Amino acid sequence: MEKVFASIITIGDELLIGQVIDTNSAFIAQELNKIGIPVKHRVAVGDVWDDIWQALDEESKQASIIIITGGLGPTADDITKPLLCEYFGGKMVVHQPTLDHVTDIFTRILKRPMIESNAKQAEVPDTCTVLKNERGTAPGMLFKKEGKIFISLPGVPHEMKWLMTHHVIPLIPELFHTGFIEHRTLLTAGVGESFLAELIKDFEASLPAFIKLAYLPNYGMVRLRLTAFGFDKTSLVKDIDALFTTLKEQVKEFLVVDEDIPMELMVGRLLKEKGKTLSTAESCTGGYIAHLITSHAGSSAYFMGSVVSYDNSIKKRVLHVSEDTLQTVGAVSEDTVKQMVRSVLNIMQTDYAIAVSGIMGPAGATPEKSVGMVWIAVASKEKTVTKLFNFRFDRKINIELTATNALNLLRIFIMENG
Repeated sequence: MEKVFASIITIGDELLIGQVIDTNSAFIAQELNKIGIPVKHRVAVGDVWDDIWQALDEESKQASIIIITGGLGPTADDITKPLLCEYFGGKMVVHQPTLDHVTDIFTRILKRPMIESNAKQAEVPDTCTVLKNERGTAPGMLFKKEGKIFISLPGVPHEMKWLMTHHVIPLIPELFHTGFIEHRTLLTAGVGESFLAELIKDFEASLPAFIKLAYLPNYGMVRLRLTAFGFDKTSLVKDIDALFTTLKEQVKEFLVVDEDIPMELMVGRLLKEKGKTLSTAESCTGGYIAHLITSHAGSSAYFMGSVVSYDNSIKKRVLHVSEDTLQTVGAVSEDTVKQMVRSVLNIMQTDYAIAVSGIMGPAGATPEKSVGMVWIAVASKEKTVTKLFNFRFDRKINIELTATNALNLLRIFIMENG
């Protein structure tokens, strides 16, 4: 049996100029992956007839499933539908169920008149199978040609997601024997990608052809992902699990968690398992660590709150950092974060606390303290640990690196001190 591939074509000038971020492709790829369909290409094209036509030609040579999003609206720049009509040699017809659906949306839900351009949403090529869009007016369309399928979906994300979930994903296994894809992912911290590659080079070289290893570095962490493809799921799971166990053993010194979750969720689970609580005192990160933690449901069980002491006056008045410390060694210092972490621990009455103070850039450096210099402290009632970091990137990356390393320092602290 041959592996079935998909290609994704996203249409719209707004994607090419960066006005809109393409989240549709990521969602589509994730959903296809769940049913054993790897995406071979992702292509973005503007609202240009010849470019869309060429993309259809090229991607149909590479894949059996071509999914297109965008260009299905009622305005003149939405050219996908007439182009598909010509591409598949059909003519435009009114699809009565879609017209009834659009009419109902305007008369019953929106309670306003339906103009001609809205009614034209019900016009489709007679060569397609219509996929009803319960979330909007533009229907999805399925075309077949030379053993390939082409599926056109609206570019509006919530409409596209509904059609993918309710029509596209259930349909594909009926048309193709998709096989199975299995992933196993672990997260490492405190080690670079190149060092990891050297550490596990023999393991990587020994992998069978149907299992691939990917390195996914991101702000002080590296995810390692094993991906296996095959048509016998039982055998596939057995093989990848055995290799994943070996991989975990080889990187155990740097292993954070053996699943694909972010650092803050790993720390949250650790706190919840132990029945412990956390607070933060943040200067240079401006509350970003607290944001990461609270972006996950259930964090109220272990996260109590944060003091964002961005200005020195707040460090003094709220966190009781001494004037002498700020005048002699400054806000970005070990003494300052020690006082910050002890104070927030006392104020919030938590089991653990994090404190950070640093220079994120591009301004703020001194001859003694460069951009990217950060002091981090973590503490319990019994003990405080501090560490100095020197990052070298722009403001956004420095903030994210500070947050990641602060959470990892806390993780290690909890595991070593209970």
